[in-house]
Amino acid sequence: MIITGVSRAQHCFTREDNKVPYHWEAFPGLNGFYNGIQTLVTFADWVSEQRSPPGAEIKAHDQPPFNPQVVDPFPNFTSEKYLKQHHPVRPCYLDDDERYPAPDIYAYPGVPAKLPAPAWGAYDTLEIAPDRCYERFGRFGSYGYSYGREEGGLGLSKNSENLGTEKVQMMINKVDYRKVNWGRAQKRCFDKNKKRFDRKNDASEESNNKKKRLPRSALVLRTWTGYEYSDIQLLTMRAMINELSLKSGGEYDVHLLVHVKDNSLPIWASEEIYDRTLRENVPEEFWDIATLWSEQQMKTYYPGPFLDEDNIANHAGAYIYGVYRAAHFALQWFSQQHQEYDFIWNWEMDLRYVGHYYEFLNGASNWAAKQPRKYMWERNSRFWIPEYHGPWPQFCGLVENETIAEGETPVWGPIAFPAGKYGVLPPLNDVKPPTPVEEDDYEWGVGEAADLITFDPIFDPSKTKWVFRNDVTGYDTAVDAPPRRASIVTAARLSRRLLNTMHEETWRVHHTMFPEMWATSIAYHHGYKALYAPHPVYLDRDWPLDVLDKTFNKPLTPEDSPFAGQGEHNMQGSTFYYNSGFSGALWRRWLGAFENGEGGRKTEEEGTSRMCLRPLLHHPIKHEAVE
Repeated sequence: MIITGVSRAQHCFTREDNKVPYHWEAFPGLNGFYNGIQTLVTFADWVSEQRSPPGAEIKAHDQPPFNPQVVDPFPNFTSEKYLKQHHPVRPCYLDDDERYPAPDIYAYPGVPAKLPAPAWGAYDTLEIAPDRCYERFGRFGSYGYSYGREEGGLGLSKNSENLGTEKVQMMINKVDYRKVNWGRAQKRCFDKNKKRFDRKNDASEESNNKKKRLPRSALVLRTWTGYEYSDIQLLTMRAMINELSLKSGGEYDVHLLVHVKDNSLPIWASEEIYDRTLRENVPEEFWDIATLWSEQQMKTYYPGPFLDEDNIANHAGAYIYGVYRAAHFALQWFSQQHQEYDFIWNWEMDLRYVGHYYEFLNGASNWAAKQPRKYMWERNSRFWIPEYHGPWPQFCGLVENETIAEGETPVWGPIAFPAGKYGVLPPLNDVKPPTPVEEDDYEWGVGEAADLITFDPIFDPSKTKWVFRNDVTGYDTAVDAPPRRASIVTAARLSRRLLNTMHEETWRVHHTMFPEMWATSIAYHHGYKALYAPHPVYLDRDWPLDVLDKTFNKPLTPEDSPFAGQGEHNMQGSTFYYNSGFSGALWRRWLGAFENGEGGRKTEEEGTSRMCLRPLLHHPIKHEAVE
């Protein structure tokens, strides 16, 4: 079958009032996202919708033209090369009796015809395979999506379009998730592989006989009492634990950090109250990976004083210990209890990832470690648009040239600023630049693990009209406000060193800032290595590339910044930003939902079957109703 058109998805982000339309409303909508698995082509034959001639034909096959394949982004743990440098990886299981090995997930080795290209960011750069796509059966089938509750699954596929799913179903070993205890599974996995992470066993110390020590990371999901765990959320959490922890041989642990909203509950004083609160608010399979905290507890842990007169601005009018202004307090506290982790990923409950979690987080980590510090902060503040700026090295050169042309002094090491009567913590010796910036040939920082990895640019809030730019507490207001940096959306990786410094700044000198400004500013002040990871982000419309660059990288006024109130509308059609509407709509369509008057089972059956997306980080997902 040859088709020449695609469903015209409703773009629900146009203005419905009589005000002047946003400039991007004039750009044509992109609809190739909704081409299904019957249109798959090899990556070599794929042409993005933005680059396809108008009216170009699409061939729709009777069946998916390729077979689903196991997604295996891990090093070859059994190879001679790996074992020469590392301890063996012992396989991990879901159950105590080791009958159910950590399951695989599946993807198609191709992409739908005319699938749009991302607006900014890139796959290869972050070591993410660009040549495969995921549909819902292969992505979530192993976690209970595609079999019934009577077998320990969730039975979500019973009303789904299901062309070609028998091939995936044959490869899935059904697991009764009613009997899985993820805390025990993670602990067993770590105990079997703990030699890999022993800090005394570091090959860099001296002997060639020693194996390399691997860092350990925690992914911390920020949840709260009263949160309703949807079935899709359960699938997502199972995927995180399996793909990050069990399949990697214990390189990660996944934790739930649960905010107890009722400050009258003495969860720190009564084991009975703690356990009852936990069991009433967290699904049983996750009890053993959950840690409770409350604002009252943080008030005791960080007593301040955080005086009103030492606050530059409190735009929200919120309590200093409230989670809205001090979400980092609990993360700092958690890190102090878990110094065994080299890194902690701060993760929000409204994030979703189409793709393999280990491939994504490990790829971002590896990429960040390779980056030099020279012009690091300047690169961090920009969106990399590959089709406009060229490959990453070319973009790096462009940033250097622009910085020099604009007469800016590049950031180089820790930042000195007037502290007034309160003083500041001194920077560590190992973050001081080894040479002047002009003598460095993009060498300093290469091979150094990043202290901070964010998923949105790291910008100077004082140059924008971002509403929380002055929510700075505990610094002397008799002198200029401290220089600062911010990154919208608090999802990030933070090193133990950075978290320890944030903790010291909070309890010792009573400093704090709005959460999306705190970690980035402390990294900036202390000269730590911080990177914005340029993951692929899509837009729902075909923006001209020059307009894309001007809008997001060269706003004319502080009010026009994409991070300010007036300019934030530009993000509404993106797949990653706090105010995005397109991201949630696209995610629900991928799940098979009827969304904005389109999609759902009938549309998929009469069209080209289920959507198949390349790896993609969605935010925010506020609801997940599916048929």
